[in-house]
Amino acid sequence: MRKKPINSLLKHVLLVLILVISNNSIAQQQPNSSKYGSDFWDKVQIGGGLGLGFGSGYTDISISPSAIYNFNDYIALGAGVQYSYVSLKNNYSSNLYGGSIIALFNPIREIQLSAELEELRVNTTYDGIDGRTDDFWNTGLFLGAGYRTNNVTIGARYNVLHDDNNRVYNDAFMPFVRVYF
Repeated sequence: MRKKPINSLLKHVLLVLILVISNNSIAQQQPNSSKYGSDFWDKVQIGGGLGLGFGSGYTDISISPSAIYNFNDYIALGAGVQYSYVSLKNNYSSNLYGGSIIALFNPIREIQLSAELEELRVNTTYDGIDGRTDDFWNTGLFLGAGYRTNNVTIGARYNVLHDDNNRVYNDAFMPFVRVYF
């Protein structure tokens, strides 16, 4: 029996996520051993998102780990990776994977403004007689704002590159919850 590539990819992504979290936990327990007194890792935050959606014949599973570097109390830059599997029984199944870079600006402690450039590869297989597939790249540029408390930000973002014929996001406006530890 042939292994499905999605299971293998999901296992690898989960393994990397566990290693990153484990490394972060160990690093917090050890004193700073740098002879130069570098505080680089003190300014790095790890976060991301997990998503699960199930319905009548519908499945949506996503994982998106990310990390940011806080230059100061106002500005942070980061990067992330994303993988999603979406399926509608007897209609289609899609694998979406890619990465993003994000800039965060906190004019005051409670407000967070963001700009995020996302590039996703979309592989869709449509069920039916012809077994049609659709493979393409999708670029999104999201501008957002949110309310921040400690390490959690709740807000909304808008894809300025959204096209109504877009087959990835139905709407340009999207709510978000961002968590970094």
